[in-house]
Amino acid sequence: MEALTGVSILVIIVAFFVLIMVLYFVPIGLFITAYFSGVKLKIFKDLIGMRLRKVSPQVIVRNLIAATKAGIQLNTSLLEAHFLAGGNVTKVVNALISANKANLDLEFAKAAAIDLAGRDVLEAVKMSVNPKVIETPLVSGVAKDGIQLKAMARVTVRTNLERLVGGAGEATILARVGEGIVSTIGSSNSHKEVLENPDKISKVVLAKGLDAGTAYEILSIDIADVDVGSNIGAILQTNQAEADLKVARAKAEERRAAAVALEQEMSAEVARMRAKVVEAEAEIPRAIADAFHKGNLGVMDYYNLRNIQSDTEMRNAIAKPEDKKNKDTNG
Repeated sequence: MEALTGVSILVIIVAFFVLIMVLYFVPIGLFITAYFSGVKLKIFKDLIGMRLRKVSPQVIVRNLIAATKAGIQLNTSLLEAHFLAGGNVTKVVNALISANKANLDLEFAKAAAIDLAGRDVLEAVKMSVNPKVIETPLVSGVAKDGIQLKAMARVTVRTNLERLVGGAGEATILARVGEGIVSTIGSSNSHKEVLENPDKISKVVLAKGLDAGTAYEILSIDIADVDVGSNIGAILQTNQAEADLKVARAKAEERRAAAVALEQEMSAEVARMRAKVVEAEAEIPRAIADAFHKGNLGVMDYYNLRNIQSDTEMRNAIAKPEDKKNKDTNG
């Protein structure tokens, strides 16, 4: 009896584990739920096959039921393929249901491609139905009169499902709108024109088709705020004047240095000439002595020469002005 009891317990344990394995591979509860929801499934081909293909039957069956109830015809093969590709089956199905209710043209293949591309397909459908407002940072531009203006814009966009795969994101929209604001302010003759008609920026920027190649469609661009900044023109002119002044000072200093060098060179030349004169004057007594020695000059001739020199000096003194005479006397 004891041996029989031990065998019975072992059989019960084995049967329990077998039952657990059968319930794991054959999700009877999902089959019943799907059957009463109008979804036709085969136990061995679909449910057990999902287990063997390492696909979650709960995810596939529940999303298939949700799609069927919403009037969207899908099959397990499509959902399994997307699951095995690493996609989010629940988001794709919910996006299809939302698009169907909003009368948007969205097929499973496109929704799956958007999801596999890393985009949130459900959020994209919601944004397509309910547009999103994105705000640009403060953008600075300078009008032709040199006054800086700082503008901030609110851009209303909605998702373009056709361009969602491979289309640029919000950062590109903001960059293009900012560039459009700068160019519009820069083309204005006066900053007053922009302050009087801020919608001019919106119209010009919106007409440029900035949403080309992006995943969004721009519905409107509204200028939220415009402020007056610095007088950039005056600052640039001041900086230019300071730069010109520095250049002029440098050139003047260069000319002054050249003049000083020339003056010093002329002074040196004058000094050399004076030295030669002094040297020549020093030779006069020698020449006179030599003339005496050789008999070329007599005593009376020498005195006559001195009288002529004295007479010449006297006439020069008489011809000088009084102030110069006093100066020579004082000197």
